[in-house]
Amino acid sequence: MILILLLAAQVAALPTTESCAGLAASDPVAAERRAAADRSASGRACMGLALAGQDRFAEAAPAFEEAARVSELARDGAAARYWALAGNAWLAGQNAEKARAALNAALAAGTLTGLERGEAALDRARALVALDDMRAARADLDLALKDAADDPLAWLLSATLARRTGDMGRARADIAQALRRSPDDAQVQLEAGNIAAASGDEAGAKAAWTEATRLAPDRPAGQSAARALTQFAATTTQQ
Repeated sequence: MILILLLAAQVAALPTTESCAGLAASDPVAAERRAAADRSASGRACMGLALAGQDRFAEAAPAFEEAARVSELARDGAAARYWALAGNAWLAGQNAEKARAALNAALAAGTLTGLERGEAALDRARALVALDDMRAARADLDLALKDAADDPLAWLLSATLARRTGDMGRARADIAQALRRSPDDAQVQLEAGNIAAASGDEAGAKAAWTEATRLAPDRPAGQSAARALTQFAATTTQQ
């Protein structure tokens, strides 16, 4: 989901040849064929988009990295964006180490600003959490909350990190921001329940987990919430 949202936001901004990036969004197989012989930065980026559109993330990421390198040689100002896309694709492909390296390159370039910088910092925070570097992840999440403050995912991940590191006041404040922006997201409701439970708020936990199961009964967040609710059933039975 995260990659698809990022790609949708990036398509309009990428330099493209004959709307190849737009084609990648509607017909990724056709876009892959079109991009196959195009070694330009935009052609490699289009290949990345086409492969990502087919959930072939481990192939998409190197295509974006190649686009970034070509762009660096051309000095066309787009390299950081391509590195950010590579990092996002590596995350989708479950390779946090390579994601961090690509996102380091994206942010080190110094050309990303505003929302793009915030989303890159958010992705690097995700990679850092996977690599168990919580302190660095917190710094990136704080940057993301400044530059991508309207993104509920930034608040959700910030709240989750705060809970995991024992900062429950921060966790409650940040999950409230996520709920304000995306109350119909089962992942947000699941984490709201987790934070409520960790804070000793049984009623709040039950309410949030119940809502998560209602919103997404067949998805991982809803299923996790359903499992969490069983602890209350067990307590009732014992009583």
